[in-house]
Amino acid sequence: MRLLGSDLACVRGGRRVFSGIAFGVGAGEALVVTGPNGVGKSSLLRLVAGLVGMAEGRLSLDGGDPELTIGEQAHYLGHQDALKTSLSVHENIAFWASFLGGRAAKAPAALATVGLDGLARLPAIYLSAGQRRRLSIARLVAVARPIWLLDEPTSALDAAAQAMLAELMRSHLAGGGLIVAAAHGPIGLDAAKELRLGSPR
Repeated sequence: MRLLGSDLACVRGGRRVFSGIAFGVGAGEALVVTGPNGVGKSSLLRLVAGLVGMAEGRLSLDGGDPELTIGEQAHYLGHQDALKTSLSVHENIAFWASFLGGRAAKAPAALATVGLDGLARLPAIYLSAGQRRRLSIARLVAVARPIWLLDEPTSALDAAAQAMLAELMRSHLAGGGLIVAAAHGPIGLDAAKELRLGSPR
């Protein structure tokens, strides 16, 4: 499997965020998108996920499921944790597992993986920022998808949680998955390729 982008451009709010972007990332590989604020790191991930339109260029997934879009074969972890605060921790991950095409029965194992199994009955509104982030990461575990699109994935995580995420990412890559992550600093993937976007416009 190989995700390819060529001559990509994105326009948001009438402003050209970036143009001429090209990259390739294959199974077992990670690509870290870096650069200063405002250059379009988040927009690039959202473009790959199908959440914003492509002004120019082409995206393709060689070896993917031809019946599904790239977004349908990807997990997108953005800045917002996308939790329903009125639901419990378990109910949140069970909802996402079902919504993303998996099985709610996998929720307990996913929560255990991110260290939240002891809080399963707690309403999500009471979670700390780091716990909310870990609950979002549990979606990656609950439903298998080959592409992980991660926007500042270590945000709000303490050192132990960052190490847990790094291990999850390494396991995903070892199983043939691929990762595209936007980050300002190291995320625990020393062998990752880098795509640096230019100066803010």
